[in-house]
Amino acid sequence: MRPTRPAGHIGRTLVVCAASAAVATVGLAVSPAAAAPATTTTAAQAEAGGACTAADLGKRHPFIKTSEVAPTITHFKGWYVTNGSTGTQSVTTSVQTTISVSVGVTGNIEGGFAVETLGQVGASLGLNVQVNYTSTSSTSTSVTWNFRNPGYYGLYKGTKKVTGTYGSLNCNRVQQGDGGWALKWIEGADTGSYTTYTALEEGAVRCEDTVPASSIMRKAQDLLDCGSATATAKHPAGPVPSAKADKARHEAEKAAKAEKSVRATGSRAPATRAALTCQNPVYRIHVPGKPLNWSAPLLANDGIRLRESNWTSAHLDNWRLCNVTERNGVIEASLWNWGNGGCATIPADIANREQAYLTTANCGEDDLQRFYIYRDVPGSSKVGLQNKYTGSMLGHDRYADGELIRQYSSGRQDGTGTYTLIAV
Repeated sequence: MRPTRPAGHIGRTLVVCAASAAVATVGLAVSPAAAAPATTTTAAQAEAGGACTAADLGKRHPFIKTSEVAPTITHFKGWYVTNGSTGTQSVTTSVQTTISVSVGVTGNIEGGFAVETLGQVGASLGLNVQVNYTSTSSTSTSVTWNFRNPGYYGLYKGTKKVTGTYGSLNCNRVQQGDGGWALKWIEGADTGSYTTYTALEEGAVRCEDTVPASSIMRKAQDLLDCGSATATAKHPAGPVPSAKADKARHEAEKAAKAEKSVRATGSRAPATRAALTCQNPVYRIHVPGKPLNWSAPLLANDGIRLRESNWTSAHLDNWRLCNVTERNGVIEASLWNWGNGGCATIPADIANREQAYLTTANCGEDDLQRFYIYRDVPGSSKVGLQNKYTGSMLGHDRYADGELIRQYSSGRQDGTGTYTLIAV
């Protein structure tokens, strides 16, 4: 036997400081107080309980909650080598399972949040993991190997599959022990799961080989029918069926179908129309200190845009918070528009895209129409908004009349995801 060798490209790791998983206790708004002194906060400095500023209300950063590393065989073939068939051979292996890199409910690796999440995974585990969207091969591939001795072999390609859960650090107001208020990074409402993997390796293993426990080679050895008549019998040179490999492949296919079903996108329009209970105040959602604010579309195929309010606005710039709840100081609400009677939403058919635009639709029971609102200290009307389903923050690319409001996985790092709720 000779050592296994890497197969394919090696995943790269973004070295990002892992955020602490400690959660700051969040108080509810009671009385106004001045904000803590402003400090500049970067992604590397964001940690639960750390200070943030009003410019961070529309941003978020990941932290890793759990991680699990499991050796996984992606391709396998049982193979028998006779005295007359030793030497170098190229063997076509069959697919055992396919691993795709994914982060969150949409599964996409778009925008900074997903890349930052996987970068933290690699840094915390000391592994080179894939941080961009890719997947292992879903078709048969060959392994070329130099067989020095006859016997029953398992040829394989495999990797370390890394799965786990992440949380979201968001900037929100927190009441201090003295009754005052400050902006802190807290564990936000969004959480999700991720999947990635390390560089592929390929090799060959026999039942009698001693291999490290929890290794990729050991996982391949487990797919050989060791201890059975198949392992001890003489065979013609060539492929040997493995009952264990067949069983593992069928179980992987079943699990993949179940996961695909969970990720399936729902209907474009909610089947159940929401019964709204709206608060009395009517707001405009302004760019801080600027005349432009959110204006709902008149046309169904248009989006929410920055506009200046005037006599032609027809209440398209007026919003109410509906079906409001609050947990740990974070508001969850639907945004109902007075002008067209619709609720703000991300279109379902593009919800998995970075920079998908915000629009309105018939109000329904739909997490795409629900938003978390992160608030500045009492006395300030500044807020950041996050879509409940996608986890992305809302913002705009540039300050200009007609500019669409869009979702950004990590928010706008220039602070343009912070808005003000102005009562009208």
